[in-house]
Amino acid sequence: MSDYLFESIKKTLEGSFDVKFRELIIENQKLNLIYIDDLSDSRFISEFIIQPIIKSVDVKDTKDLIERILSACTAGPIIDNKDAISHVLSGDVLVTIENCTESIFVDAKGFSKRSIALPVTEASLKGSQEGFNEVLIDAVSLIRRRIRNENLKFENYIVGKDSRTSVTICYLKNTSPEKLVDLIRKKIEQLDIKYILDINYIEEEFLSGRTAFDVLGSSEKPDVIAGKVLEGRVAVIVDGSTRVLYAPFFFIENFQVSDDYYSNKITANITRIQRFVAMFFATFLPGLYVAMTTYHFALIPTKFVFRLSSSRVGVPFPTFVEVILMLGFFQLLREAGVRLPQPTGQALSIVGALILGDAAVGAGIASQSTIVVVSISSISTFLIPDLYIPVTIWGIILVAFSSLMGLPGFYFGLYIYIIHLASLKSCGYPYLFPVGTLSSFNIKDLFTRKNLKDISNSIFDGDEEHE
Repeated sequence: MSDYLFESIKKTLEGSFDVKFRELIIENQKLNLIYIDDLSDSRFISEFIIQPIIKSVDVKDTKDLIERILSACTAGPIIDNKDAISHVLSGDVLVTIENCTESIFVDAKGFSKRSIALPVTEASLKGSQEGFNEVLIDAVSLIRRRIRNENLKFENYIVGKDSRTSVTICYLKNTSPEKLVDLIRKKIEQLDIKYILDINYIEEEFLSGRTAFDVLGSSEKPDVIAGKVLEGRVAVIVDGSTRVLYAPFFFIENFQVSDDYYSNKITANITRIQRFVAMFFATFLPGLYVAMTTYHFALIPTKFVFRLSSSRVGVPFPTFVEVILMLGFFQLLREAGVRLPQPTGQALSIVGALILGDAAVGAGIASQSTIVVVSISSISTFLIPDLYIPVTIWGIILVAFSSLMGLPGFYFGLYIYIIHLASLKSCGYPYLFPVGTLSSFNIKDLFTRKNLKDISNSIFDGDEEHE
């Protein structure tokens, strides 16, 4: 079987220059090594695999090779052809012995990887400055280093018919609900897909209908994921992705950041309230402005009405078109600032917004009041980056309803918005918790942050029922 396996793998992997085949002769006995040069550590192979084999007098079988000769930490038997190819493509070394029925693999991974550094998208003023890189085993070690608990479990799955990507679920046994763990495990096992390149391929399987809101949380910071796992959540790690998913995820968590738990409680609560206010401005302010300036002048103070009417003199567009144009221009500037190199992008966002606003007023495309409203709305999205896309979409929807029916249209759009949020589920748990749900969870960190000793408990204590 060993000779057949070697020839079969050699035929399967032929044509790739980085696949190496090494032949060793020991006392008229031939051993074959197969490995991929850019995935395996060549120095490790030379010192801990090839040299011990050459120095040995003879090699009886694979058991003798593992127990007496090899100096490598991890080695084991090969089950079949598929298992052998999987090990080789993962960076291991396959060792076959002529006229022997068994083959073995030796762990010799040594591929290039990015070092653990500060995550760009989740910069933190205090606390841990570490972020996940693209290597799954590094992510596992970063979580294990923070949770030294024998109940911390990591279950690995190979997903993707072509990519054969490693996907790992992480949870705390006896803390995470069994129903939640089984649901995520079943979703991953039944995932029928050709390849996985990022965590989003997994995330889409858990979407609760058509929505722009994230029903699964994600983070690039190990301390955040460790905290979620300790609460009883289940984390999903994908090899090659810097983000780690966790479930369930509630809408209220969009306003919580890691700095809330590393700062003074009063400071944390003030900044959290600012995020709630920012969400209100970003979502509802443009719609209210359109409704009141188009249909309900009587609700606006008299002095402001005169200023508003004078600022709109010469503007050829109705308020609805004016607001949509300015919102679109600001979104274009923001997107350009994100895609360009960081120093250039920041300059473009700031200078471009100033120039655009001044030029729009000077050209008579928009009034000063519209520029102020749209600017406040756009700046508010910076405080809630995780809600940037859904808030922008729903803000435009509310503007459209307000332009058609005024405040009744705004309220109708708001009603649809709330219904949409209330209909969402995160792995069976109500997304809008604690608003409008009968489910009870042990969460003491909602609108304001409580003392750290009071919130360091599992959120699922006493809870097993969910749909």
